[in-house]
Amino acid sequence: MSEANSPLKGPASKTDRRREIKWDAVAAIIASFVGFLALLVAGYTAYIQRYTAEIQTKQVQAQVWPWLVAGNNDNELSVEVLNKGVGPAIVRSAQVFVDGKPQPDWQHVLKALGTLPHQYSQATLNPNVLTPDEKVPVIQFADKDDYKRFRAAAVTHLTLVNICYCSTLGECWMYSDKHAVGYKSLAQLVTPVDQCPKLPDDVIFNN
Repeated sequence: MSEANSPLKGPASKTDRRREIKWDAVAAIIASFVGFLALLVAGYTAYIQRYTAEIQTKQVQAQVWPWLVAGNNDNELSVEVLNKGVGPAIVRSAQVFVDGKPQPDWQHVLKALGTLPHQYSQATLNPNVLTPDEKVPVIQFADKDDYKRFRAAAVTHLTLVNICYCSTLGECWMYSDKHAVGYKSLAQLVTPVDQCPKLPDDVIFNN
C-alpha cells in the first residue's frame, strides 16, 4: 500500500482545534443562558407565590374586619356602639372623658355631667366582643327628659371617647370621638394601631 493511500490521519489542524474551542464556548454560553432562565423562573415563581399569599391574607383579613362606631339613638333614648364590620370586634380598652377628666364608669360620668337620672340601664362595653351588626346600648334612659338633659350636657362636657378594639387576627384600631359621643363631633376617627395600649387603672372605663 502506498503512502498516499494510507488511511492514517495526522495530528489535528489548527482550524479543527479552533472549531473545538468555539463549540466549547457556545456550549458554555448556552449553559449560562439556561441557568439564567432557571433563575428567572425561580424568581418569578417565588414572586407569584408571595403575591398569592398576600392576596389570600388580605382576603382573610377582609372576612374578619370589624368596624366600631358610637352614636346616640333618640328613639331608644340611648347611646349605642355598633359593629358595622364583617367580623367580631374584640374590645380591649375604653376611655370616657368629661371635661378632660377620665371617668371609671357611667355612674361617675352622669355625676360629672350633673345629670344623674332616676332610672337608667347600661351594658358592658369594656371588655366585650361585638359580633357583626351587633348593637350594644351602652347606656339607656327610662325617662325622655333625663335623656335630653344628658344629651345636652354631653354635647359640651363629654369631651372624648376612646375605644380600642381588635379583629380575631390581632389587627387593632382606635376609635376616637372627640367632643361628645354620637353627636356632631369635631373629629371622629378610626385609625389602625399596632396594638391596644396598656392603660393605667385610673384612666380605664370599666363599663
